Amino acid sequence: MRRRTFLGFVLAGSTLTVAADLSLGAPKAMAAVPSAPQIPEFYDLGDLQTDAALPTAQLITVVINKDGTASFEFPRTEVGQGILTSTTMILAEELDLPMSKIKVTMAPARPELVLNQLTGGSNTTVSTYTPVRVAAALARQRLLAAAASLFDANADRLISKGGVITDPVGGQTATYGQLAELAASNVVEQLEVVLRGRNTFKVIGKPTNRLDARAAVTGQKKFTTDLDVPGALPTMVCRAPQHKGTPKRLRNKAQILKMPGVTHVEMVDTGVAVRAKTFGQCIDAVRAMKVDWNPGPADGESDATVLAELRRAELPLVVPEIPGATVIDTDFAFAFRSTAALETYSAIADVRSDRAEIWAGLKVPILCAENISLMTGIPVNNVKVNVIDGGGSFGHKLFSDHALEAAQISMKMGVPVKLMWHRADEPRHGRLHPMATSRCRAVIVNDQVVSFEQRHTSVVTDFSHGLGEILTSMTDELPTGLGGLGFSESIFTLTQELPYNFGAVTQLLNEVNANYATGSMRNIYSPDVATANELTIDLIAKKLGVDPYQFRLNHLKDDRAKAVLKAVAKAGNWGRKMPKGMAQGIAVHKEYKGATACLVEIDCRPQTVNRDLGVKETYTGPRVTKAIIAVDPGLVINPTGLRAQMEGGFMDGMAMTLTASCHLKDGKFLEASWDNYFYTRQWNVPPKMDVIIVDSGIDQPGGAGEAAVAVSAAAVACAFTRAKGKVPAFFPTNHGEIGFRVKSFEPPIPASPTNGLKTTY
Repeated sequence: MRRRTFLGFVLAGSTLTVAADLSLGAPKAMAAVPSAPQIPEFYDLGDLQTDAALPTAQLITVVINKDGTASFEFPRTEVGQGILTSTTMILAEELDLPMSKIKVTMAPARPELVLNQLTGGSNTTVSTYTPVRVAAALARQRLLAAAASLFDANADRLISKGGVITDPVGGQTATYGQLAELAASNVVEQLEVVLRGRNTFKVIGKPTNRLDARAAVTGQKKFTTDLDVPGALPTMVCRAPQHKGTPKRLRNKAQILKMPGVTHVEMVDTGVAVRAKTFGQCIDAVRAMKVDWNPGPADGESDATVLAELRRAELPLVVPEIPGATVIDTDFAFAFRSTAALETYSAIADVRSDRAEIWAGLKVPILCAENISLMTGIPVNNVKVNVIDGGGSFGHKLFSDHALEAAQISMKMGVPVKLMWHRADEPRHGRLHPMATSRCRAVIVNDQVVSFEQRHTSVVTDFSHGLGEILTSMTDELPTGLGGLGFSESIFTLTQELPYNFGAVTQLLNEVNANYATGSMRNIYSPDVATANELTIDLIAKKLGVDPYQFRLNHLKDDRAKAVLKAVAKAGNWGRKMPKGMAQGIAVHKEYKGATACLVEIDCRPQTVNRDLGVKETYTGPRVTKAIIAVDPGLVINPTGLRAQMEGGFMDGMAMTLTASCHLKDGKFLEASWDNYFYTRQWNVPPKMDVIIVDSGIDQPGGAGEAAVAVSAAAVACAFTRAKGKVPAFFPTNHGEIGFRVKSFEPPIPASPTNGLKTTY
């Protein structure tokens, strides 16, 4: 078939329902790679996810309704990344229908989709772009055929626009709604459909505001805790002082049950749950509980002991000594970081003896339903999981911890519950980005880098959220070299690509210590890996007496990477003179079938670092004064959404390098809430920030949701190093300081505030 020709199905139904068939006719990513190039250059994590979704792509359907609107239940989760808007744009392009007449909602858990309902890895648009277009184009094709029959005209002369089909010769018109039943089929049919070329796009590629933006900023958008499910009262959990500690005994249950508003108190796997009429009453009850606790698996561990264990597990650097060679060794450590989003873990559960229903922001709802079935003994077909808009995720909602906990509480109490984690629970008991070390060695002979080794050693990253299942199911399809690797090593290998010509390149992972609740924080391994290798590249350039930008440009393998690097260097005026204590930093990163570069300027002068904001117990630190990001993600669906993703990704990367971490002491994480987990604050946001979109003419979209994180973390680290004149050994750079009062562990959460206006800035 031709390049833009695909197969689709017209499904049996009373109104027009269409689907894509990408199990036939679609080119698959190469699965066999030469030994010299790195695997992600040919087959990356996105390819794995896309291939896993192909067998059930035909189950993703677009419905044309009798009122002329189109409906689409999207098997992905909106967590603030804007995919409902971009998907509406894709549908509008192929349907010739205004975006206002297209309703995209999130599908509940659909077990029949198997591996095609996981939101992660910046893969949503990559894996659904073609199936959605095929389904929409087939719908328009069927509507044109129905109109041709109605008008007794040739379909080739008909025009579709704005949900209306017109015969310019006969003057007849019909709306999509009028044609929906006529276009329907009583049987399943397989048809060919031709997609539109990029040069004809009228919607895709045009800056478009988020469809839910007004609702979000005015408080009208509905998240889990906004839902009014009959009988579901506020519920919270009293949690152990230690990470992953468990309850032994509640000594004053009778007293708690007598507290105002309290209806139920039950011990569950993760703590002691209380249900009351208000969340304020839940907080009061949690604070009043007297609980005996079992220690967590990290009892006695601290930052220092975990780091020592990582050091013992580090894989050796193996390139032999070469006479006359120059060797540059670097060694970096990275702290635990919280993956918490702005919306705390929240879930509503109604578990009965024979059925269960869940409402929550979930990125892998099928696995959630299966786990609830296993926990409750209820058949999975009787477990309904409703996917709700999430207030952020950053990998957090890949896990269904909150939904499982709510289900267990509802099962034990025998009533519906509306569970909300307290903000203090998140960094202490929520999912963490694991502590890690990353060591690099570059060997230089005759001013040429002949080898580059990187050994990344990490606390175990938990991939039980669905990516592991995909790896298991796709074993036969994986490239040569992945067959004997575990989940973590496979994902590391599929995501890490050093885009430079440095002779023999190896990047390896080893993981130890599974005592922690970890997860795939935004960009998984890449921020730490990229920070380590880009800092090393700066040191190589310095050793050789070459400008860091020019050195990168000379050694990059890929033209797209060179283009984004040139773009930031030009826009950021790379190399300009700056006062002592200020510096520029530059970095480049390849992942998600795209390329990203970042240039920053940082101010590390004492008057800036020690500036007084009049905000109690805060951290100011160095100030990034300018950030320029250039990105080539392939085909851009929505430039407005892409810019927002780049800006948000930069804030993540900057926080990882300068301010955001969790301190571990005796099995307890000290941070509790955003006032002492120092994510990027408004006062640290660069006053000047630009995003440059580089168009390389690629016809397929790449991933954008995480594309800015690693390169931003690396560029900030390089700028910080140049400004300070010393290479940091530990990130974030402020981790050695604890500039806040540690909140109590018993009670585990602070009292409800009564003086909020006095602490508002």
